[in-house]
Amino acid sequence: MKPEGKTTALIVAAGRGERAGGGIPKQYASVAGRAVLAHAIDACMAHGGIDEVRVVIGEGQEALYAQAIEDRSLPSPIIGGAERRLSVLAGLEAIDGERVLIHDAARPFLPAAVIDRLLAALDEAPGAVPVLPVVDTLAQADTALGDIVPRDGVVRVQTPQAFHTHAILAAHRAWDGARPATDDAQIARAAGLSVLPVTGDRLLEKLTYAEDIEAAERRLRATMISRTALGYDVHAFAEGDHVWLGGIRIPHGQSLAGHSDADVALHALTDALLGTIGDGDIGTHFPPSDPQWKGAASWRFLVHARDLIRARGGVIDHVDVTIVCEAPKVGPHRPAIRSRIAELLEMAEGDISIKATTTERLGFTGRREGIAAQAAATVRLPQGG
Repeated sequence: MKPEGKTTALIVAAGRGERAGGGIPKQYASVAGRAVLAHAIDACMAHGGIDEVRVVIGEGQEALYAQAIEDRSLPSPIIGGAERRLSVLAGLEAIDGERVLIHDAARPFLPAAVIDRLLAALDEAPGAVPVLPVVDTLAQADTALGDIVPRDGVVRVQTPQAFHTHAILAAHRAWDGARPATDDAQIARAAGLSVLPVTGDRLLEKLTYAEDIEAAERRLRATMISRTALGYDVHAFAEGDHVWLGGIRIPHGQSLAGHSDADVALHALTDALLGTIGDGDIGTHFPPSDPQWKGAASWRFLVHARDLIRARGGVIDHVDVTIVCEAPKVGPHRPAIRSRIAELLEMAEGDISIKATTTERLGFTGRREGIAAQAAATVRLPQGG
């Protein structure tokens, strides 16, 4: 049963995450086609006990944040402070409601069962945190290994940490700031609040180093399913002095007729990508009856299909395009086409295959009446995606 009153998930994503490498904060690194932050957001948004998701980001991270959340509908991000405690305080000052789950973006894989346990615990206490037992031997260490530290009664504390909003806000406001605070439960206990432990989950391990992100990538991709779809398109020749093929303008004695720029290769590839997610065809998304697409660059269609796949957590593994024509000769332009498609799909060129063939002067392409293209795309999607 959903508890009465509003519950907010406050995701803290203001850190710099330098230990993970990669040139950007770890919360914006990609794992299986989505930013680490996006995984955390999606887990919170999918839970029926959470009414609102708010994100705290670092100053100057607005562009990274916008790219990470893509088209997810969220309130404006909250700008955090110079350290985690100040970022959490800024978030708490900006929200309302009865309950808050304070969660680190660097723990992107949040099981619904953990949220259930936390919300249930708030019926009994002002705070609750997920914990796991310590199973490894603990020892003091300096230049050499020291004495063993007893692990009896010791647990590992995770996030999200759940609180009655007014209570944890008051505790943060009362914190003297002279001591470092490693988590919000420490601040709550210092204010005299009771914090209950609930069973955590190994999926909530924090991503700290580059190898953590790589391991998360492997784990998620192993659970994804592969889909392959085909696309086909054809355009007739018309008067003109160039054709567009694979996003490249190629001089030619004729152009291709079409409502957009008639890039037959990109149209076929767009249909193949849309097919992998069962989302219609290019005409479904960009109807030729709509005047806004008159003369439109076909790369916009391809990027749209790419973004739809990403929004479902998908990863494009490989694409293959075959262009069928007598002229112009595709061979000299093959490297440029391959590079352009790789750029548009944000993939390595090694994952892009571009081929060309003729029909031995048979059919409409053999009679030089137009150009045809077929494409295949292989995509991995989360199960059920």
